[in-house]
Amino acid sequence: MRELEVEAGATVVTLDGYGTSIYFIEQGEAAVLTDAGDSSYVGPGDTFGEIAALLTGQRTATVAARTPMRLLLLSDQDFQRIRARVPELERLLLRLGLERASR
Repeated sequence: MRELEVEAGATVVTLDGYGTSIYFIEQGEAAVLTDAGDSSYVGPGDTFGEIAALLTGQRTATVAARTPMRLLLLSDQDFQRIRARVPELERLLLRLGLERASR
């Protein structure tokens, strides 16, 4: 897992892009824009990227920083190393991804 600093206005992930990383927000706020034109906001304690990482491989939204952000990035390689030791993490992220994908 590594820390990532993002400037306000920067795009973190792009709709329909390929992705295998999951992001955890430590600081800052981002806008989440879907292909249906829906928008929402995420902030400290929220995650994004789990749908692509665990379910489809394809990003289902564009996430753009509204403020400077500090993120923790969990790469697929890191996730594969810890998943057997922390099976609850995979279950939680999978449930979150399924709930979001059904919206």
